[in-house]
Amino acid sequence: MSDKILVLDVVGLTPRALQHMNSLRTVAAAGFQAELGTVLPAVTCSAQSTFLTGLLPRDHGIVGNGWYFRELGEVLLWRQHNRLVGGEKVWETIRRERPGYRVANVCWWYAMGSTTDTTITPRPVYHADGRKDPDCWTWPPELHDELVAELGPFPLFTYWGPTAGIASSRWIVAAARRLMPEHDMTLVYVPHLDYDLQRFGPDSPEAVRAAQELDDTLAPLLADARDSGTTVVVLSEYGITPVSRPVDINRALRRAGLLHVHTNATGELLDPWTSRAFAVADHQVAHVYVEDPADREQVAALLRDLPGVAEVLDDEGKARHGLDHPRAGDLVAVAEPDAWFTYYYWLDDDRAPDFARMVEIHKKPGYDPAELFMDPEDRWVKLRAAAALARKKAGMRYAMQVVPLDPSPVRGSHGRLPEDPQDAPVLLCSDPAARRDSVGATDVRDLILELVGAPVPAR
Repeated sequence: MSDKILVLDVVGLTPRALQHMNSLRTVAAAGFQAELGTVLPAVTCSAQSTFLTGLLPRDHGIVGNGWYFRELGEVLLWRQHNRLVGGEKVWETIRRERPGYRVANVCWWYAMGSTTDTTITPRPVYHADGRKDPDCWTWPPELHDELVAELGPFPLFTYWGPTAGIASSRWIVAAARRLMPEHDMTLVYVPHLDYDLQRFGPDSPEAVRAAQELDDTLAPLLADARDSGTTVVVLSEYGITPVSRPVDINRALRRAGLLHVHTNATGELLDPWTSRAFAVADHQVAHVYVEDPADREQVAALLRDLPGVAEVLDDEGKARHGLDHPRAGDLVAVAEPDAWFTYYYWLDDDRAPDFARMVEIHKKPGYDPAELFMDPEDRWVKLRAAAALARKKAGMRYAMQVVPLDPSPVRGSHGRLPEDPQDAPVLLCSDPAARRDSVGATDVRDLILELVGAPVPAR
C-alpha cells in the first residue's frame, strides 16, 4: 500500500483497445485488471462524478454532459463549476482523517471551484470581439504562466475539433508529470482515444494507431509512478462501439408539431420556451423535456416508433437506472447499439444556424460529433479554414465554418450500457492486494479509499 496514488482516466479504454497498449498492460501485470461498471448515460461528466463521489446521477445530479437548465430556460453543455456536482468527493473524505492531503486535478471535469489543491482545466480565452484563443485555467493562478513557459500554451484545438489529436494528451501528461511529485493524489484525464474511435470506429486501423500513440505518450508518466512507488489506477468512463445510423430525434419532434424554433439573422434557433417537447442529444442518450405532463405518452409513443430508438425511459425507467433527478429529461431515449442521436432540429440545411457549421460546444443544444470532421463535401474547406486562421492571426474577427451538416461520417459512439465486456470500460490497478474481478462505477471511490488506507464510510 502506498500513500501516493495516480488515478488515470483514459477515456474510451476497453479490453479490446488495451491489446495494443503495452505500457498500460504493465499496470495490470503488476496488479490486476477488472471489469468496470459505468452509469447511464455512459458519458464523461456523469461517469466521472460517480467515480469521485460513489453516487449515482440521481444523487450527484450530473445527468449527462449537459442538460436543460429549467430555471434558466437554456440548454447548457460542458459547464465547469464543481458546485454542480452533489456529494462529497473522494479526497474530501480522505481529508477528514488527513487534513493536509494534497490533490491535483489535471483535466478531470467540473474542476473549477473544486477543493483540490492544484487544478488545470481547459478554458479558452473569449475576446470581446468574438475571437477565441486556446488557454487553460489553473489554481493556483501563477501555475498558468509556469506551464505556458515550460510546455507552451494549452493546445485547445487538438483537444477537440477537426484537428483533435495527440498533442493535447501529450501536454496533459507533461503537466501531470510536473505536478505528481508534489501531491498525494493526482487525477489525470487523457482524451486521445475519443477522437479516431468516433471518427473511424473502434475496429479501424486508425483506432489501433491511436491506442499505440497514446500508450507511448503515457509511458513516461507510468514510469514516474513506478519509480516513486505511487499506486496507479487506470480507468475509463465508457467504451466506444461501432455506429452507422444517426437518429434525428429533434426533427421528429418538430415534424410532429412539438418542437418550435424562432428565426433571427443567424438562422433557426431551438425555442425551448414555447416547445412542447425537445431533446438534448448526448451521444446514444437523449433527455427529452416535455412541457405538459399530459403530452408525455404521446411523445413517448412517437419516440418508440422512431427507427434507431431502443428504449424510452419514463419515471420508473429512470429510477431503475439511477437517473431520476430533476435535471434529467421527463423522458430519456436510449439508442439502438448501432445508432446515435443528433441534435439537429432544422428541416432545411439552408436554415441551419451559423454555429452548426462551427466547433461551438456551448451554443449547440446537444452534442455534435461531426465537429471532429472538416466538411468532406466542401472542396475548398481547407482553404477557407486557412483564410479564417489568417484573419484570426491578424487580430480580425473570423468564422471557422468547416463542420459538415451530414453526420454520416461518424463511426463510433457511446452512452448506452455496454453489451460486450470487450467493449466495456476497464479498470487496471498496480496493487495486487486490492484484486477483484469487477468494480462497479459507484465502488471506484471506495477502491481509492482502500488503496490509500483511508476509512470507507458506510453507505
